[in-house]
Amino acid sequence: MRLVYTIADNIITSLGFTTAENTAAIRQNMSGIHTISDPVLYPVPLPLSQVDTTVLDSEFGMLLQLYKKNVPAGSYTRLEKMFILSIHATLDGYAEMAANPKTLLVISTTKGNINLLEGRYKNQFNHKRVYLWEFGRIIQQFFGFRHPPLIVSNACISGLVAIMAASRFIQSGLYDHAVVAGGDIASEFVISGFQSFQALSPAPCKPFDLHRTGLSLGEGCGSMILSVSPGNATKSSVRITGAATTNDANHISGPSRTGAELSQAINLSMNQAALTPGDIDYISAHGTATPYNDEMESKAIDLSRLTHVPVNSFKGYWGHTLGAAGIIESVAAITSMKDNFLYRSAGFDTPGVPVPLNVITSHHHTAVNTCLKTASGFGGCNAAIIYQKD
Repeated sequence: MRLVYTIADNIITSLGFTTAENTAAIRQNMSGIHTISDPVLYPVPLPLSQVDTTVLDSEFGMLLQLYKKNVPAGSYTRLEKMFILSIHATLDGYAEMAANPKTLLVISTTKGNINLLEGRYKNQFNHKRVYLWEFGRIIQQFFGFRHPPLIVSNACISGLVAIMAASRFIQSGLYDHAVVAGGDIASEFVISGFQSFQALSPAPCKPFDLHRTGLSLGEGCGSMILSVSPGNATKSSVRITGAATTNDANHISGPSRTGAELSQAINLSMNQAALTPGDIDYISAHGTATPYNDEMESKAIDLSRLTHVPVNSFKGYWGHTLGAAGIIESVAAITSMKDNFLYRSAGFDTPGVPVPLNVITSHHHTAVNTCLKTASGFGGCNAAIIYQKD
């Protein structure tokens, strides 16, 4: 089976517009979650992680000039701008890849341009832009990808499933490269939906902590290039060596009470990678900070005999970014591997899950050769991916 490498990436969140900016902010223990007062999004103030609109519009305006697109910046939606900027940054040094017939574009999002359902956008964009297929077509045509994009919308595991699907297409020989991009924005629809579950925390989220009160939403976009070639990276090459999905078949929104199904995904991914629990150096967890998700995830980690492994959640830094989460958190985890540096799990102070975990409480250098990335989502879906250095 062909090897699949991660060779380039980008992160756009409230903490910055590049992977380097985001990880530098995390090293400084900065959080992009702030109390936002925007009655258009929600009638009362709430903690939210938002991408800087001024920078977004400025960067996108310059990009339109670079690509010689003779159209106003306002003809693209907020989410389209984020995707295009992120993919452009990821393609730096691989400009010819988009037009290569052996390159696949994979898009991950849970809601796409869902904000276009709001009245303020009624006359600004064609109604078709709310459909994911049309959203994908806009991204494809901007860069000139040869094939229609594969669009993955599978709740909060969308990002990991997109990476997994792209990897398998490359392993099969159908493609040599894949550009995987995932993103979502803060919208009235999404915020009110999570609030209807009483899942939003009134303060910045605290994954795995005893005093956690729910999740914090965030908007963001992330991109990765997967390839059969290790590329021109200056640091260690990282490969995808195992990946699996499972389903709880438990409840439309509540996760498994036992963690057995996420554990099954973890075990399947480790088996594919020919690894044992003792081989895993680090876990980048889903860690939403809701009472039930963190509880389930701790049980799954225990069932897979991984409670000794250092674990963190990035959601205390930039919130839950939905369709972007699996990708931007994978990028941050891969950066940890390349730098041999683990980031503390922001918001964690007091252990608060049924099974004690080795939650990272301070940034530190250590050898990181293998990483397990997990995710879970509505509908009982679970995903796990193994990243491994050459």
